[in-house]
Amino acid sequence: MAFILPILLVAAAIGSGLIAGIFFAFSTFIMTAFARIPPEQGIAAMNSINVTIVRSPFMLLFIPVAILCITIAVMAFMDWRGSASIWMIGGAAAYIVACFISTIAFNVPMNDALANVSGNGSDAVALWDRYLSDWTWWNHVRTVASLASAIAFVRALMIL
Repeated sequence: MAFILPILLVAAAIGSGLIAGIFFAFSTFIMTAFARIPPEQGIAAMNSINVTIVRSPFMLLFIPVAILCITIAVMAFMDWRGSASIWMIGGAAAYIVACFISTIAFNVPMNDALANVSGNGSDAVALWDRYLSDWTWWNHVRTVASLASAIAFVRALMIL
């Protein structure tokens, strides 16, 4: 188990760092760009992304990183290594709770609601305005959590 843990930590650090980068792009310029175009175009673009992303390599990263985090947390508890285990558990918790679960609990339901509207009627515009604000806020949470997870895993590697 001694040689497996560092490999898992490196994989989780890289994976959560890549996820943070993807979310960072949405938080810093993609959603801002969508807000600058007419609502029906922004809705159509976001709906297209939401359909595409679940069939993309993103899912081959997003879900396995969650599994890695669970594995790392279990290993940290089973083979307690003091502060390294605390960093491992913290990194795993940040990713699982604030990135993975928040995606399921907040971003996905908002995506589903957006998929049910089209056009530029007042209902669509109102939903789009709320979506831009709320979805982006939760995306900021996911960005910070994923980055914190990557940092925690690197820190754990440094003190193993």
